[in-house]
Amino acid sequence: MADNLRALFSSNDPSAFEVSEAFTDRHGQWVAVAAALEEHLRRIASGSFDVEDLEVPRRNVLVFHGVGGVGKSTLLRKVEAALTTAEHRPEQWGAPTWTERVLPIRIDLSRAASAGSDFERVILTIRLALAGALGRPLPSFDVALRHYWEHVHPGEPLEEYVRRSGLAGRFANMLPQQLRAGVGEVAAALALPGLVGSAAGQLTSALVQALRERQERAQALAGATRTAALLEATPDLEALSYYPHLLAWDLNRLPAKKSVVPVVLLDTFEETADRHRDFERLLQRLVWLMPNVLFVIGGRSRLQWADPALHGQLDWTGPAAWPGLAAASASSLTAPQPRTAGSGARQHLIGDLSPEDCEAHLARRLVQDGQPLINADIRDAITARSHGLPLHLDLAVSRFLEIRRTGRTPTPDDFDCTFPALLARTLSDLTAEERHLLRSVSLLDAFDLDLATKTAGLTHQAPARRLAERPLVTENTYALWPYHLHRAIRSAVREDEHSDDRWTNADWHQAATRALAALGDQWTNAAALAPSRILLVACLRQGLRLARDHRLTGLGWLIDAAFVYTDDSVWEPLALPTPNGPAPDTPADAVAELLTAIARRQHEHRQHTADRLTAILDTGLLPSELTEMALYYRAKAHKDLSQNDAARTGMQQVADTGGRLAPKARRGLANLARLAGDFPTALAAVPTLGWEGRHHRVLGDIHWSHAHTAQAIAAFEAGRVEAEQHGAAGERVMTQVRLALAVSFADPDRADDELALAHQLLDGLDQRANTLLAHIVALIKDAGTPGVTDRAQNLHTDIDNAGLPYLIRFLELGLAFHHAVRGAGDDLAATVERLNSLTADGDFAYFTDIAAAMGDISRTPSPHVRWLTSHGAVEEGWRTLVTARRAHLNTPS
Repeated sequence: MADNLRALFSSNDPSAFEVSEAFTDRHGQWVAVAAALEEHLRRIASGSFDVEDLEVPRRNVLVFHGVGGVGKSTLLRKVEAALTTAEHRPEQWGAPTWTERVLPIRIDLSRAASAGSDFERVILTIRLALAGALGRPLPSFDVALRHYWEHVHPGEPLEEYVRRSGLAGRFANMLPQQLRAGVGEVAAALALPGLVGSAAGQLTSALVQALRERQERAQALAGATRTAALLEATPDLEALSYYPHLLAWDLNRLPAKKSVVPVVLLDTFEETADRHRDFERLLQRLVWLMPNVLFVIGGRSRLQWADPALHGQLDWTGPAAWPGLAAASASSLTAPQPRTAGSGARQHLIGDLSPEDCEAHLARRLVQDGQPLINADIRDAITARSHGLPLHLDLAVSRFLEIRRTGRTPTPDDFDCTFPALLARTLSDLTAEERHLLRSVSLLDAFDLDLATKTAGLTHQAPARRLAERPLVTENTYALWPYHLHRAIRSAVREDEHSDDRWTNADWHQAATRALAALGDQWTNAAALAPSRILLVACLRQGLRLARDHRLTGLGWLIDAAFVYTDDSVWEPLALPTPNGPAPDTPADAVAELLTAIARRQHEHRQHTADRLTAILDTGLLPSELTEMALYYRAKAHKDLSQNDAARTGMQQVADTGGRLAPKARRGLANLARLAGDFPTALAAVPTLGWEGRHHRVLGDIHWSHAHTAQAIAAFEAGRVEAEQHGAAGERVMTQVRLALAVSFADPDRADDELALAHQLLDGLDQRANTLLAHIVALIKDAGTPGVTDRAQNLHTDIDNAGLPYLIRFLELGLAFHHAVRGAGDDLAATVERLNSLTADGDFAYFTDIAAAMGDISRTPSPHVRWLTSHGAVEEGWRTLVTARRAHLNTPS
């Protein structure tokens, strides 16, 4: 309301536009709870209310939703306390107007999900609470529950389950007693006292028979219309989900002096999420079948039950079934409607707002002639800067009115700013030590207590712990670093130019230096114990940004981390510079650009990668250790582009330095020798390569080229094992794809399994070339079957787009194998000619010889190729593979 008054007094013509209140504090949310409860009490007290009516729309649910960590659970706990006793209700909430006895029951659904019993736990929690509040049995439900329990949990006493599952409390012993009492009441009503201690099934059968025969005493005690049908159903989880209907009936028939109105608070509703909405379906059934109970739900998202699109996924959907949950009609007003529009609305957003909610709020905050006063471009700018923080939106609205009052029309650029008032409110209740810590951690995307303490230059963690407990810090216990500042507050801290104790540039530089060192300590200490790629990438992302933004020198650990990052060819995005960003002008800039260019080569044409690496090398800013990295990956890009002379030059430069990448460069030279057809030279290099030079992979590539598939498979399997021993996921998948390649020519059945493993290993790794090679392997595996040619054409386009022309040779070789198996001489001849053109410079010329050998096409062997055996032996080996595939497919020669 204060914001509305501020807007009212901001103009000489307050009637020129309408101002609506944007947000409610916890008092407003309590008002929503109180209003919903009052309406609920009036409805169930009405003479027209029928607890057994399953067709009337449901209005017994209230939803509070918002992003994680904004206080939804706290709100529900406070509501639970306020409904329990008056002393726990804040004074500003006021006294309730109802006189009926209310029983709040809060259920943490995250506990239900983690316990593995889910819906059982929810039902037992409600029944335990009623056991303590009523002190009496609820016969219809209790007989059904006992029947279910003995069927699903044979031999397990309910008392023991309650204790073991953590539900035990002061009412834990009352429930089993009341179940026994309920059974006794039913047995007495049936005049069969001997059934009290008997199996539940016997009592259930007797009760069903009595209800079917319309025995008066049985109907009076357990006479809901559907009781007999429910008791006859198989007592499984599905049946249990309908038993709340009996519980609602029992509650509805309690004497006035004993009656109680439950208010069930379902917290962390997001924990019910699963692909098929199984748990959610059971909970919705609970809500629908207990119309005399008010349900208050807290979760991260709006409840979608009123969405007709969910028809078939849940039992009751659409606005007719849940009128209070339906979003306002888009055509009802010109301006977007608030999420809680109308007195019947039952969904309330709390905490930070989503972009859609920001848009809706800003559109309705100021309205003139039915149209939003703040135009769409400005709303977008404010939303982007706010990061969903309600206070930022309020301050932006005030700024809009201030600018408008000067006679100038506001523009989006006017809102590309933070607000000193936001920071002032944030800092107002922090100690000097906490303010220093807040500015320090604003340098970090995320942090833990140790990282925060070292970045601030403190010797003890207590201030960091206190800061982490404040609402401006969000905690995710499952994250690598669990804490992060609210993004709008972080921006305000970093751009502060008004606070009395604001930092100087030197202060920020010193803190960034401490932060970089702290990140390095975390990575190096962890790597010494158990290397973690997740920690490596996270430290690189934060460390490179700090070094770049604050122009730090002494990169130290970042150089070692860069080598570890590139060593395994996984290529997680580092999200640093954009491809069209400014040219590097510091060593940190150059390192960041180097790693980004190497990682991004999986998503862009290799020529662009080569050009970017050349530009980085030309700056002369790279530390000497990383210059060889740029040279090596530029040489790899040249190889992928089939610019093999340039690739050999680059690889030789790196090999001659004798640095960290020299073994890989020697492997690159061996592979380039193989591509040129110089197999003896490639083979001679293998003993010098070792693990760092990936000797098994190089050897396997030599063997499969000679149709020595058994030896190739053995080499690739050895390489995969070695990669697993070194924990090298990237190398493991590279050897697996090549293993599948060797197998695909000789054993298509096994190739299915090897390819499946290759795709499994590729999942989550950013290896574009190997992914495309795996698709080529799939074509070779299917050689001789329909559809291969069409698939090859589509794959050709993907390879062109990736800028990996060397893979075209593999694709054409696969097509040659396909045509040879089919005996399609003309198609094979055309493929051989294409290969001949593609290998005219001498590299991959042996592919042309292999393709001709597959179809026994007579041609002069390439003079550039030096085989390990005779040319005739190689020809015979490939023809044997074609013959074997024909036999496998029963294809005539």
